[in-house]
Amino acid sequence: MGDEAFGLHKHVLRPFGGTQLTTEKRIFNYQLCRARWYVECAFGILSNKWRVLHRPINVQPDFAVDIVKACIVLHNFVRDRDGFLIEDTTTITGLEDVPQENVLRGGLTANNIRNILCS
Repeated sequence: MGDEAFGLHKHVLRPFGGTQLTTEKRIFNYQLCRARWYVECAFGILSNKWRVLHRPINVQPDFAVDIVKACIVLHNFVRDRDGFLIEDTTTITGLEDVPQENVLRGGLTANNIRNILCS
C-alpha cells in the first residue's frame, strides 16, 4: 500500500488520483488510506523495538519479508515474556512521508488489479 507519491504497480496499491471520482472510488481511497494508516502504525511500533528496520534492508524482497516476520515473532515473544509496555506504542519514529513526485502510470495489469479490488 502506498500513497499518491508512489507509482501504481502490480505490487504497490495506491489510491485513485483526481478530484472527480465516483463514490465507489472515493470509498476505495478512504478504505485504502485507513488500511495504510494501520500498517504504518504497526510498523512504527515494530521499528521502534527493532532498529534494523530504521534503514534500508538491502536483500531480496522475499528475504526482507522474512526479516520483518522474524521481528514480529520476536516482538510478540518479548511482549508475552515481559508484558505490555505502553512506552513501546506511544512514539513512532522513522516513517516520514515520501516527498511528492511525478507519478507514472502503472500499466494495464496494475490498473486492473486496483479496479478489481475497488469493485
